[in-house]
Amino acid sequence: MPKFSLESIIRPNILSLKPYRCARDDYATGILLDANENSFGSVINSSAESLNRYPDPYQLDVKERFIDFRGIASVDNTFLGVGSDEIMDLLMRICCIPGKDKILVTPPTYGMYSVCAKINDVEVVKVNLDGRFQLRTDEISKTLSEVPNIKIVFLCSPGNPTGTALSHESIKAILEDVNLRGLVVVDEAYIDFVSEEREGSVAEWVEKYDNLVVMQTLSKSFGLAGIRLGIAIANPFIINMLNNTKAPYNINLMTSQVALSALQPDAIAKMRSMVSLIRAERAKLLSSIANIPSVANILGANDANFILVQIVDGNGKPSNDRAQYVYKQLAEKLGVVVRFRGHEYGCEGSLRITIGTPEQNEALLTKLREVLGESF
Repeated sequence: MPKFSLESIIRPNILSLKPYRCARDDYATGILLDANENSFGSVINSSAESLNRYPDPYQLDVKERFIDFRGIASVDNTFLGVGSDEIMDLLMRICCIPGKDKILVTPPTYGMYSVCAKINDVEVVKVNLDGRFQLRTDEISKTLSEVPNIKIVFLCSPGNPTGTALSHESIKAILEDVNLRGLVVVDEAYIDFVSEEREGSVAEWVEKYDNLVVMQTLSKSFGLAGIRLGIAIANPFIINMLNNTKAPYNINLMTSQVALSALQPDAIAKMRSMVSLIRAERAKLLSSIANIPSVANILGANDANFILVQIVDGNGKPSNDRAQYVYKQLAEKLGVVVRFRGHEYGCEGSLRITIGTPEQNEALLTKLREVLGESF
C-alpha cells in the first residue's frame, strides 16, 4: 500500500489555488491607505478600537494566547473560524470533491456534519455508536476498507447529544487504521466539562498525527457563544490550506478583542471556576432526576454541560410520544425550554437538558415533576 500523504486528500484545485492576498498580509502598521477603508473613522463609538479598519486576517494575537492556554506548539497549528461550523465547511470544501467524495459520521452525533455535507454535495456514510455511545472501531475499519473516497471522519467528543467523551484508545485506533485515507476531525466543543479523572483533549496529538484536526470553541466553557469563534488545531499544512481557502477577514475585530480578553489569565481562571460550578450542578441534577420514576435512564457518561434523560410510558418503555408531550408542555405552558432528541439513534424518548444555574435547575425539576404527574 502506498505511503499516505496529506496532499493526496486535498482537492487539486485547492492545492493549486493562489490565495487572495492583501497588503495587510505584509504590512500592518503605519499610515494605512491600502484597503479602501474610511480613514476618518467609524460612525459609532465602541469599546472596540479602529472599527474603520479591517482586522488582522490571521488573528495572531488571539492565536498566541490560545496556544499558551492549550499547550499547543505553534500558531502555525491553529486556525480561527466563524464558529466550528465554518471550519467543518472549509474542510469539506478543501478535501471533498462534490458528487464523488464522502464523510463518515457516528450517530447519534452533531447534526451539522451531515447538513454541511449535503450543502457541499458530499455523501454521508454512517457507523452508529455502540450502546455506551463509544466508537465501534472494527465496524469503522471495515467501512473504511469497503467504501471508497471517505475523506473525513467526524468524531464528536464529548458527543452531542450523547454527552459522552470517546475513549482515547478508540480515537487512536481510527487514526492508525491502515484503511484510513483521509482526515480525522475530533470535535471537542465540550471538552472542558470532562472531569479530570476521565480522558480529556487530544489536541496535542496533532504533533504526532498529520491527518488529525481538533476543533474547539469559546462558545461553551467560556460562555461566549455570541462571538462565534471556533478554533482548529492541526498540522501546519492543513492550517495553510484553511488559510488559503477562507475569506480574507473572516474574524471580525470585536470578536477578536473579546477573545483576547477571554484568554487572559484572570478570565481563564473565571472560566475554570464556572466549569467547576457547572460540574457540581450537573451532579446534583443527575441525582435529583434519577429519583423521578418516569425518567427511565440517564443516558451517556455525562461529560458535557448537559444531560440526556429518557422518558418512559406507563409500561416502563422509552416513549417518544410522552417525551414530546413533556417537551411541549414545559415550553408552552411552564416556560422551560429543553431539547427533544428522541429521533436520534439510540436516544428514543430522550430529552437533552442543559445544566442551568441552581435556581434554573430547581425550577426545571419542579416543572418536570409537574408535567410527569409525580409527587414532590
